[in-house]
Amino acid sequence: MQHGYNSCTHSFVIRFMPSSKLFSFSNHFNFNSAIIPSFSKTPKFSSFISATMSTTVSTPNDTKTHHLQVAKRLEKFKTTIFTQMSMLAIKHGAINLGQGFPNFDGPEFVKEAALQAIRDGNNQYARGYGVPDLNIAIAERFKKDTGLVVDPEKEVTVTSGCTEAIAATMLGLINPGDEVILFAPFYDSYEATLSMAGANVKGITLRPPDFALPIEELKSTISKNTRAILLNTPHNPTGKMFTREELNTIASLCIENDVLVFSDEVYDKLAFDMEHISIASLPGMFERTVTMNSLGKTFSLTGWKIGWAISPPHLTWGVRQAHAFLTFATSNPMQWAAAVALRAPDSYYIELKRDYMEKRAILVEGLKAVGFKVFPSSGTYFVVVDHTPFGLENDVAFCEYLVKEVGVVAIPTSVFYLNPEEGKNLVRFTFCKDEGTLRAAVERMKEKLRK
Repeated sequence: MQHGYNSCTHSFVIRFMPSSKLFSFSNHFNFNSAIIPSFSKTPKFSSFISATMSTTVSTPNDTKTHHLQVAKRLEKFKTTIFTQMSMLAIKHGAINLGQGFPNFDGPEFVKEAALQAIRDGNNQYARGYGVPDLNIAIAERFKKDTGLVVDPEKEVTVTSGCTEAIAATMLGLINPGDEVILFAPFYDSYEATLSMAGANVKGITLRPPDFALPIEELKSTISKNTRAILLNTPHNPTGKMFTREELNTIASLCIENDVLVFSDEVYDKLAFDMEHISIASLPGMFERTVTMNSLGKTFSLTGWKIGWAISPPHLTWGVRQAHAFLTFATSNPMQWAAAVALRAPDSYYIELKRDYMEKRAILVEGLKAVGFKVFPSSGTYFVVVDHTPFGLENDVAFCEYLVKEVGVVAIPTSVFYLNPEEGKNLVRFTFCKDEGTLRAAVERMKEKLRK
């Protein structure tokens, strides 16, 4: 019996018919990239971030065209804005300050550890929930950062990036109809994975200039029907860091209402202006928290896709059940190298923070000189600005103008909201680029961007 797709008898070609002049994609587009979910909530915004897809199935005797089909829970999600903007950067020769991946490489000692792991023969399936040494290294790092002692065998699960940790957590712990609270703007995979889980999503908007937690709104939203709160600190896309007071408020409400917390902390080592606090470390919170993190942001190795989830055993069971049927196991040699990375000396993290603070200063001062209203970024490697001084209708129109006429890519933040109107005045830039790239982007904007 044969299983799988026979590449000898069929070939698939994905053809895109863009609904906007901006998206005149090549006809030969990567299938996997084409179906990663993103957001298109209203017709006003959909022309910028959507494409109509059809497939041509070719056989030796005939050619048939079929419309690509998708489950209803994912119908509203389109190609991710990050994929689209990165493609546009290439098409228009633009400087990409949109997608959050460094244009420089990770440290040599970590790459050498990966090569050695490959040479040592660690090339078959890893243990499903993680190579033992990496589980231990994650637990050691978590203790050093939070003071919490966790069991590497029972409370640490290695995943294929934090994005898979998010998906495994949602699918493993959320039932159809469960209510989950998000803080908008939010990382784009949150709503998509919650949709896959059948959750009832409730949104609470963080608003500029400081994106403070609206405590009274949270109190009125959370209820006995709330299953979980999804938290991200330091916060993408705004750069906000939740204060101890805000986290204490969330914690007390969760304990009072028996609510879980799913905490995405991938930027924990990029906390510039205040201390990063893991909500799991607050009294009474570890037993109701899944803490999610990854290697990529801290070590500039985003393509390795090494992430993890830390949680008490009664929550770990659900996470691991979903993980087992999503990816089963994560790249074996990269896990060995990740263990080496996590044992880096404190000097590495000090230098990392200093380097990113210098990059932040270059971009922030440059954006202010260009004429943007720049909001504070206390963590992550993102800065959110108000684009309205330049007179364009919304964030989508501004980003289209910026990439085509100025040659710089930013991300329209409306894709990070349940209601896109709430983000129409804001765009996001990233400073995880080398100094020359950041200065070149600023100079392009100074020269070509007009109020």
